[in-house]
Amino acid sequence: MEAFGPLRIAVVGSGPRGLAVLERLVARMNEQAPAVPVTVYLVDAVEVGCGRIWQSGQPEWFLMNTPCGEVTMFSGPPDEGRARPGAGPSLAEWWSAHAPGFEGRTGYAPRALHGKYMRWVTDVIEASLPATVRLHRVTAAVEDLEPTSLGYRLDLSTGDHLLVDKVVLTTGHPRLHQVGMFREFEEFAATRPDLRYFAADSAVTMPLDTIPDGSAVGLLGLGLTFYDLMLALTVGRGGRFVEEGDGLRYLASGREPLLAGGSRSGIALSARGINQKPATLKFRPTLFTTENVCRGRVFGEIDFGAHVLPWILGEIEYVYYLTEVRETLGAEAAAEFTAAVVAATGARPPDIRPIALAQGLGHLTPFDFEGLARPFAGRTFASRAEFERALDDHVRADIEHAVRGNYASPLKAALDVLRDTRWVVREITDFGGLTPDTHRDFLTWFSPRSSLLAAGPPLVRIRQAEALRKAGILRLVGPDAEFSVDRGRNAFVLSSPAVAGSRVEVRTLIDARIANPNVYLDSSPLTRALVRRGIWNGFTNGKGDNAFHTGGVAVTRSPFHPLDRHGRPDTDLYVLGVPAEHTRWFTFVGSGRPGPWNEFTRDADAIARHALTAVHAMTSPVPAG
Repeated sequence: MEAFGPLRIAVVGSGPRGLAVLERLVARMNEQAPAVPVTVYLVDAVEVGCGRIWQSGQPEWFLMNTPCGEVTMFSGPPDEGRARPGAGPSLAEWWSAHAPGFEGRTGYAPRALHGKYMRWVTDVIEASLPATVRLHRVTAAVEDLEPTSLGYRLDLSTGDHLLVDKVVLTTGHPRLHQVGMFREFEEFAATRPDLRYFAADSAVTMPLDTIPDGSAVGLLGLGLTFYDLMLALTVGRGGRFVEEGDGLRYLASGREPLLAGGSRSGIALSARGINQKPATLKFRPTLFTTENVCRGRVFGEIDFGAHVLPWILGEIEYVYYLTEVRETLGAEAAAEFTAAVVAATGARPPDIRPIALAQGLGHLTPFDFEGLARPFAGRTFASRAEFERALDDHVRADIEHAVRGNYASPLKAALDVLRDTRWVVREITDFGGLTPDTHRDFLTWFSPRSSLLAAGPPLVRIRQAEALRKAGILRLVGPDAEFSVDRGRNAFVLSSPAVAGSRVEVRTLIDARIANPNVYLDSSPLTRALVRRGIWNGFTNGKGDNAFHTGGVAVTRSPFHPLDRHGRPDTDLYVLGVPAEHTRWFTFVGSGRPGPWNEFTRDADAIARHALTAVHAMTSPVPAG
């Protein structure tokens, strides 16, 4: 494939991160047109323009996890001109104009629709290219990247190769080699034709049609992938949900498998509160700020449990009570409450409960972060029926809070703090801000709890899960779920030590979690090649016996050049998104937001700006008119 000019850029992976970089590249070149030719290759193994996770042909029952009004792939709002990089519609605006079934800006779009939106954005970008710029869409996997004297040689799965000057690696979610008990599961199923084990991955890519009708399926994990699998194995098998009273009833097709799921908490992800906030609303923390946390502390010596977590919980508790004050006593009382909290804040967050009691909020249940994340901790259940009743009570309360909304419900407003302050967490923790031990604790203790409470699905998914439980098609085994193999009975086994009679035997076991990125376990030929060549190296926090090997790709701060095995940056390469997870935190976010730029857009722009530095040194501004 012949390059068009002296600057050649490859964007490898065309999911949201890759597309965002492309959008900013072209927006910048439209602002300052290159005086020399530029060639951009957009490369994707599955579908150029939207990638594997957002492929546009996937079933409509796979929904996004973010309201459509909070999603955009343009770095600026539409104006009176045509859509173009830097000025284009949000997903909600595009959906309302280009596709049926628009549910308002608080609705949740099918992922396939978002894929089609991304494909449209790619077309808009290409139609907006300056005269000296060419875009090539390449459907192939990159299997090797080799630095040469003429640039980087990218070997493709088609047998072709590209030669480029800059490479942006936005390769997305990995598929991992299985280790530990997961390798045991894989090997157990491989030697038994009637058993199946599916490793963690996107549900849309799993061979779910190989699961026999009516068979028993175990789901390891109760997160977002669990909900995808739940829909694929019910609605995807011809069943349907109908309204009944205040809830839903499931009408089975007879082709569904029987689903059994489990996790550490024993509960599925909590519902997101019905969105009541405009997409452009920017939450400004009162207590949990980098200034409060880092005052007098040395980067790299911050203890998450001692120095960070108390401020996070303080902010959450403050919003919890503030919401109740505002909703019941009004704006003036809310301002007085805030003033009292600020006045009580010193080197440590204040004790907020007494301030709340002084405002007459004793009726509000004290906020209990751990109790919400592990509601059945320390409890035992004498029977499955007893656990089911406790689970019913928990889900019923969660639905009530979600219906009140993420602004009016004290609980859901408080839990939204976990979403709204991720950027603060990142400023403190990214690139080794925490001590090695507490970095590990942060990822293994706080992150799963935060996701459980704040990264949940639309409310309809909770109602659907309840309908499936009532129909006898879905069963949750209980807290601290255990997964094992029974060689004598030729089955996988799920059980909970807290629930008597919880044992379930299944013939299919699915790891229903998001694969935990690890550069050394990634099965991708490209990742293996990058590690083998020493171009990618895992980020290690600390040294010696106390070192924490995170598994994330080691990168510099913005614009995120990879650090080789000797710690040297390659300034013509960029790594953005999931591969650098654990070096940076919560890179799974998949879009920009309307309004002021968030980190997603700022990161993409930083790479675009740096990649174009050399060519812009030889350019002149676009003539007016």
